[in-house]
Amino acid sequence: MTLAQWLDIPFSIIQAPMAGVQGSRLAIAVSTAGGLGSLPAAMLSATQLHAELQALQVLGGKPYNLNFFCHQMPADDPARLAGWQTVLQPYYQQEGLSAAPSSAAQRLPFNQEMADMVSHYRPAVVSFHFGLPAPALLQQVKAAGCKVLSSATTVAEARWLEANGADAIIAQGLEAGGHRGMFLDMDLDTQLGSFALLPQVVAAVKLPVIAAGGIADAAGIAAAMRLGAAGVQLGTAYLLCDEADTSALHRAALGRPQAAHTALTTLYSGRPARGIVNRLMRELGPRHPAAPAFPLAAAALAPLRAAAEAQGRDDFSPLWCGQNASGCRAVSAAVLTRQLAGQT
Repeated sequence: MTLAQWLDIPFSIIQAPMAGVQGSRLAIAVSTAGGLGSLPAAMLSATQLHAELQALQVLGGKPYNLNFFCHQMPADDPARLAGWQTVLQPYYQQEGLSAAPSSAAQRLPFNQEMADMVSHYRPAVVSFHFGLPAPALLQQVKAAGCKVLSSATTVAEARWLEANGADAIIAQGLEAGGHRGMFLDMDLDTQLGSFALLPQVVAAVKLPVIAAGGIADAAGIAAAMRLGAAGVQLGTAYLLCDEADTSALHRAALGRPQAAHTALTTLYSGRPARGIVNRLMRELGPRHPAAPAFPLAAAALAPLRAAAEAQGRDDFSPLWCGQNASGCRAVSAAVLTRQLAGQT
């Protein structure tokens, strides 16, 4: 069964949820065009999430995906945070800043308040990154009639998700932009490319499998479907769309030849995520041992990012991007979705 058949939508295409570069506008455009639009909720307060969900009601019953993180918040580690501040101190001095802790937005794990909102709005699909939430919360989501997706970066994670209540699995290849969904093992050597991971996951589980990572056009989608995918999830391809909130600096970076050079970095959040290599990643190395645990690394970088961006520099900005940015085009999300589906 294809994703389109499973959700009763025209196209087996999911627009990947991308926190920080999109809101409901992009999700609405994709769902209206016949794909499955996604809203990232991990960085939204309850008030913000409620407002975005209200906006999504314009879809009039068309399916959309509501995405959450389900990580465990780390214990306070003042020594680790102080060490990170020490590493960053030369940059603070260069920017004329004090090293005071920042109140940067945190990525929040799925909790009871979010589960209650799901119960109220009943989205067709709820997806999770970093595993699945506690059984009681997961059961509440299922009781609301939502189909549950979660990301697997290995065959072992796919089997775990199947055994613990997922309804479909997103096989996230190493090429994908943004945060790795890895949750059973944080060893990057376990991570596989999309077209190595996908057929192994398809063979290992009985659930529908959605391919993600490095897919940028209709030909890539067709290749994934031939390997057994029920559908595909694409994020990077949508970054330049009219309805995306991608910053001007991020858009400019995507248009440069350097966009082909990405790396997995822990500098911006404390967890491996793929983005375009910029000054901070070059000078500290993409994965620095002093970076605090996810999601705490972001706070100390927030003042540096703000100062540099105010001067038109992306030195300290997370420029999330997959390994294949060739599908990025400055068009409406509806046009792109139809092109990806081979309709234009």
